Amino acid sequence: MSESYELEQEILEEAQGADHGGDPDGNPLALDPEILKTIDILVVDDEPSILESCETVLAAEGYDVEVERRAEEALRRVRSQEFDIVLIDQNMPNVHGLDILAEVRKRNPDTLAIVMTGHATAESSVRAMQAGAWDYLPKPFTATQLLVLVGRAAFTLLRTRKISTPTERQGVLVEKGAQILGVSKSMREAVAKALKVAPTDASVFITGESGTGKELFAQYIHRESRRSRRPFMAVNCAALPGELLESEMFGHKRGAFTGAIRDKAGLLEVADGGSFFLDELAEMPMPLQAKLLRVLQDGVLRRVGSEKDDAVVDVRFISATNREPEQALEDGVLRHDLYYRLRVVPIRLPALRERPEDIPVLIKHFVSHFWKRHQLGGDEPPRLSRETLERLVSYEWPGNVRELQNVIENLVVLSDPNEEIPADRLSMLGGTDPIGEPSIGGFASVDVGQPFHDAKQELVDRFEREYLSQLIARTEGNMSEAARQAGIDRTTLYRLMDKHNLAREAFAS
Repeated sequence: MSESYELEQEILEEAQGADHGGDPDGNPLALDPEILKTIDILVVDDEPSILESCETVLAAEGYDVEVERRAEEALRRVRSQEFDIVLIDQNMPNVHGLDILAEVRKRNPDTLAIVMTGHATAESSVRAMQAGAWDYLPKPFTATQLLVLVGRAAFTLLRTRKISTPTERQGVLVEKGAQILGVSKSMREAVAKALKVAPTDASVFITGESGTGKELFAQYIHRESRRSRRPFMAVNCAALPGELLESEMFGHKRGAFTGAIRDKAGLLEVADGGSFFLDELAEMPMPLQAKLLRVLQDGVLRRVGSEKDDAVVDVRFISATNREPEQALEDGVLRHDLYYRLRVVPIRLPALRERPEDIPVLIKHFVSHFWKRHQLGGDEPPRLSRETLERLVSYEWPGNVRELQNVIENLVVLSDPNEEIPADRLSMLGGTDPIGEPSIGGFASVDVGQPFHDAKQELVDRFEREYLSQLIARTEGNMSEAARQAGIDRTTLYRLMDKHNLAREAFAS
């Protein structure tokens, strides 16, 4: 019976017979499964049975595990991907395990590497540690030994994430698998303030344009707080009408309104002991703001339709808006007393156009993320040409990080492995078209301070005018050709031009 078969049976039997769910009181290495999902592990070994056993045990614990049997492929993967923990067999055919270790250290010095070997000696142990291994795991090992050592590495990794500054970690903070990335001064300052306030119970008020990551910051603050094991609840105040929003937040009593067939607890009750994120606070109706103020003052909550106080809740509030708070106060849509109670610690998230140095960092992350998400691995992800990268960096990004994320996902899923993505693929951008002409849209200058329908009509009018101007210019005033390209009849085309005071002669050659 081979050593690898004995190891496989021992690990699988122990994994099946043990409870590795994690007891916070009994197991000092217990970790939240949600946190374990953020830890990427690669296991490299030429024995399939070892790979299967390690993958089974670690995946059952909750880690994100990948395995690789071929040394050459392992080298390629560690050169193109970043892993948090890598377990490497020291004696691999064709390529020595320490050579793979060297590539791991070169790619990301923060990766924790564990060297495995079936021929453990003091000399080989020292050699591995001198090469940069974090620890050493002799074969055969049990499931418990594997989990304890990887658990120690995970704790070390998470502790480093928590106490290191963004500069030390290249501006990367991880929360539930999502990432806040940035090397710019403005992002470092925002992250530093979030880290500083997270352990306290102080209310935080986050401002920034849509798509800058306000909810992601709120989640990060909750994760780093003493409330992290309690719920994080979020509500978008602009997404629901006032009556429904009140019921959603405060709950209701049976019979309070049509359809209220039973008592229902609101999100504030569900969040008791945890954090509550109020997105787009300035859109909350004024009567509801007054009701929320009482919760802030004494924690007392009354459900819709109730004649008595129903609960006392302990909630840490994190609020956000993409409007200027001072303007909302002046317009009378935000209560002064509520605002100043929620704005104990303000954090402003910069627009992406204000931190162009962060764009290459974000692009690199999104390319890797979406390639891994949409592909089954094995091939090199596509890469951006220099011109493509320059165009992306110089673009205004009215939709901020959310828009950049969508653009990169579009480019990745439509590209081939190892392909260089040319700049002419950027036709989805709203700033310039592939040949550099002004594009239609103008979303960056939409006035979100005006009513929705007015803002929408303004945008539609701007779209029509810019579209028609470019269309007639392209066809040099040929109305028949312009109507054909637009897919409309000439009568509709003339009517739209009259509406926007456009003359064909102005565009004729």
